[in-house]
Amino acid sequence: MRKFGLLGKKLDHSFSKTFFTGFFEKNRIDAGYENVEIPAIEDFLRIPALEEFTGMNVTIPYKTAIIPFLDELSDEARQIGAVNTIKFTDGKMIGYNTDAFGFQQSIKPFLNNHHERALILGTGGASRAVAHVLKNIGLNVLYASRDPQQPGEFAYSDINSHMVNACKMIVNCTPVGTYPGIADMPDFPVEFLTPEHFVVDLIYNPEQTKLLKEAAAKGAITLNGYSMLKEQALKAWEIWND
Repeated sequence: MRKFGLLGKKLDHSFSKTFFTGFFEKNRIDAGYENVEIPAIEDFLRIPALEEFTGMNVTIPYKTAIIPFLDELSDEARQIGAVNTIKFTDGKMIGYNTDAFGFQQSIKPFLNNHHERALILGTGGASRAVAHVLKNIGLNVLYASRDPQQPGEFAYSDINSHMVNACKMIVNCTPVGTYPGIADMPDFPVEFLTPEHFVVDLIYNPEQTKLLKEAAAKGAITLNGYSMLKEQALKAWEIWND
């Protein structure tokens, strides 16, 4: 039986384990999938029987922190600066990023020509994959951060009606609003949203976050993270079996 897993810190409500367990059963694949929780990235190489894994997914907060522990990176993972998939092969650990593929597939049906500029909430590993996709398809990208330090990064308190009007695509890449904290949402001024806006929340649990609910009330097109997660998972499976 081949062994796969999800690397993270707190994985009680993991999409990946549920998805892959069902996928293996449906397709009669002799493989298992487990959650691998570690309190700090420094514990990665001390995971019991690490060498027995065929592949791993990586989630918050280790998508960038895992990189120094890997032997190689795919070109896309190197460009993005974040890894969400590891392939164990020939004694090496190779990092890939399938978040970018998953995100691009999920937004395809919703983009139109007035989506010229995007505001990404958060600056972690997921936001890097999202920005990579949006820049490659020609959108200008701005970021909202709790601690803005780089060009193009703004504090949440800086987000005003002019910025929201200019950025017709909003993408939440933070975990704020994830179950069980469903009453929470990023410090974003939803009152400035319009029916021309496309609001994406990478959270999939709950199905409709408070941010998406309030955006929909303003007439905005909304999308949660489920389709992205499914697409990135299938891409990871393709990489593990290549």
